[in-house]
Amino acid sequence: MSVTSIDPHTRADDPFPRLVNHQPVRRAETLPLHVVLAAPPYFDVPPKAYGGVEAVVAELADALVARGHKVTLLGAGDPRTSAEFVPLWERAIPERLGDPYPEVVHALLIRRAVERLLGAGGVDIVHDHTFAGPLNAMYYSRWDVPTIVTVHGPIDADLERYYRALQSEVHLVAISERQRTFAPELNWAGTVHNALRIDDWPFQPAKEDYALFLGRFHPNKAPHLALEAAHAADLPLVLAGKCAEPAEKEYFEREVRPRMTARDRMVGVADATAKRALLASARCLLFPVRWEEPFGMVMIEAMACGTPVVALRAGAVPEVVVDKVTGLICDEPAELADAVRQVGSIDPAACRSHVAKRFNVDQLGAGYEATYRSVIQNQTGNVRARRLHNGVALQVPRGVG
Repeated sequence: MSVTSIDPHTRADDPFPRLVNHQPVRRAETLPLHVVLAAPPYFDVPPKAYGGVEAVVAELADALVARGHKVTLLGAGDPRTSAEFVPLWERAIPERLGDPYPEVVHALLIRRAVERLLGAGGVDIVHDHTFAGPLNAMYYSRWDVPTIVTVHGPIDADLERYYRALQSEVHLVAISERQRTFAPELNWAGTVHNALRIDDWPFQPAKEDYALFLGRFHPNKAPHLALEAAHAADLPLVLAGKCAEPAEKEYFEREVRPRMTARDRMVGVADATAKRALLASARCLLFPVRWEEPFGMVMIEAMACGTPVVALRAGAVPEVVVDKVTGLICDEPAELADAVRQVGSIDPAACRSHVAKRFNVDQLGAGYEATYRSVIQNQTGNVRARRLHNGVALQVPRGVG
């Protein structure tokens, strides 16, 4: 927790001694931290249906609490984790996704909530999972409280410029090594793969005769390629995912609906129960991505259920799927159908074992905890060294609480 003391360089006769706000020196790296997790306002944490970021935040919150840390979760919706939940909106607002207004307002609400927490006893680190929230990082640094930002999406030119402008204020965490390669010069603090709680996903070695597409209806996700591959392999395709935004609907009508047959089934957004049932029973998950997918949460969800992944080699796919062990990775869309025919050679138990070893919540919690401690140590040490060198102490901000 941050504490306040009189600047040691203040003269004894100074009637207005300067105060320094700083982190205490920790005797051991095992002492608990107070972590503030800031989630987007669009879906519950964890989500009831769609919401990959929210699913990861929920797992992280529970993992950190289980490791003995105090966790305050800022977001919207219902309190459904073991963290202390502070709702910033009356309800989740999925209908406002893509609207700039909630992003700006949410960032302001996050800042006010963190101010109250600082005034009530301190915060060790703010871990922001929103888009606009990192703009508060310079403000938190006045208390020597660093900001970690998990980059959940691909690094395009706009996002690279944004994070470069925040370079000295935010510490970035990648969700795959592949993601970092597109902007290696940014202020990366580490890489922590997404994860899940393996016992929450049903293992089913016996599969039914359908392939599954589960994701957003967007050209980058390419469900039209999944349809073509499944049909060429003489399998029906079940399609589940979000198709709500105008661009998604337009793509569905142009590329997906014309390729569907009477054997295929469109189920829309699947809730947590339906998603597990679909993944567990599918012959395979088709993941024909045509973009730099930074991780691909649905791949580890499928493998946890013992369902192999048939995917195109893009983004983090080779980092998540072990080719010919937990799925089949193809270089061209024309290869997908043959891969679907061959998935019977993949052992469902190997798929689940891979997730249990590489993408479990204990690793998620340990990875972020190590990153937090490293950032806290480096930032507070650098700040103190810089102040001593310059002979300047930072005033405690006023009006908190």
